[in-house]
Amino acid sequence: MPTTPTSPRTPTLVEDDRLVWVERIARLMDSQFRMPGTRFRFGLDPVLGLLPIVGDLSTFAISTVLLVTMMRHGAKGSVVVRMVLNVLFDTIVGAIPILGNVFDFAYKANDRNVRLLREHYVEGKYQGSGKGLIALVLIGMLLFFGLLAWGLFVLFTWLWHAIQGA
Repeated sequence: MPTTPTSPRTPTLVEDDRLVWVERIARLMDSQFRMPGTRFRFGLDPVLGLLPIVGDLSTFAISTVLLVTMMRHGAKGSVVVRMVLNVLFDTIVGAIPILGNVFDFAYKANDRNVRLLREHYVEGKYQGSGKGLIALVLIGMLLFFGLLAWGLFVLFTWLWHAIQGA
């Protein structure tokens, strides 16, 4: 059964109700709101990015869930790699204080990933589930997340000792 488009200009990814929520969440995170009097759009990603650490980790988690869902629906390996790079680039640069907050308003990784998947389906390169690739990407992202958490722990421990010693 066909689904209705999320906006008049943007068709849905595929005629698949399971992917409609991916488009909706991506839009909420990256382009749901419009700055009054302009054409500039933003979502919850840059707003959550204003919360140190917790905001960046939550947007990373949401982007990862969207990415895994898109992978489950048969995105080819090269498309998945581009999607992962979008998410990692958004997470790493977005974590930089001040610059990252400005960057989050401009770089819309989830919208980019939905657009990549849509182009992938339009080109007819859909290939099935890609379970092995999903496992590999999940392990890589968990490793990245673990290293990030460890690095933050070391940084805060060092800062704590520096403050205590002063």
